[in-house]
Amino acid sequence: MSSAMYERMRANPKFQELVSKRGRFAWTLAFVVLTMFYGFVMVVAFNPAALGQPVAEGSMLTVGVAVELFMFIFFWTLTGLYVKRANSEFDALTQEIVKEAWKENK
Repeated sequence: MSSAMYERMRANPKFQELVSKRGRFAWTLAFVVLTMFYGFVMVVAFNPAALGQPVAEGSMLTVGVAVELFMFIFFWTLTGLYVKRANSEFDALTQEIVKEAWKENK
């Protein structure tokens, strides 16, 4: 592709929409992940006894392990959510942008 075609794609309002939507979504997910992860680390640092409590009376499973398992599953779910949205909405928008750029090139 030529640099003129790249410039046409960058000037396309759909490209600006794609960059905006994808960036906002990625930053939102990043904020959620970082907040949960560093929140957990802060609890470990300042109140480790809370995480050492058993989930139920007589249980071998502690609150800390249960929370970490939840976070692990939740982060995988967020990754799946991003992939699903990227493969549907973001890829469709990208294809439209490229298609319009090729039409203008001919």
